[in-house]
Amino acid sequence: MSAEVRIRHAEPADAVGLQILFSEFSAYAGTLQPPYPSLSAWTRQLTDMPSHVVQLVAEDRGAVVGAAGFDVIQHPRRRHVANLGMAVSNDRRGEGIGTALLMAAIDTAERWHGVRRIELEVYVDNAAAIALYARHGFAEEGLARAYALRDGAYVDVMLMARLAADV
Repeated sequence: MSAEVRIRHAEPADAVGLQILFSEFSAYAGTLQPPYPSLSAWTRQLTDMPSHVVQLVAEDRGAVVGAAGFDVIQHPRRRHVANLGMAVSNDRRGEGIGTALLMAAIDTAERWHGVRRIELEVYVDNAAAIALYARHGFAEEGLARAYALRDGAYVDVMLMARLAADV
């Protein structure tokens, strides 16, 4: 990862960068984000973010090149759980940005939000992401068939989770 890449909390001014990132086919096809994200939606999300939602960005020379966020579940019996999502710009993959984002998200969730279990869903054909998550203590817990509509077809996801006590 370039020395210029910095992981930080997202600010409302990052709405344009996040809109650009999630306008990439690989970003919205690899997540549950809709295509053609609106700037107003990102601005609203970043401006009115509840305290149980954390959005991090990877910034390189003023440009957003990746993002990772988690939502701490608010149900009283599941407040120890967060759901994670992330994306890295297609032309910046393989540089360690995903690793840096994931490590920052795990650290923030576990050490500052009291999260003991981090859950995620990853498309079964995303081998690079599955390997990244596995390297950081996430284990496969199941398969959700026809989980989401992607580019006109229903696709399966692998359910993965990391338990803080396991690492």
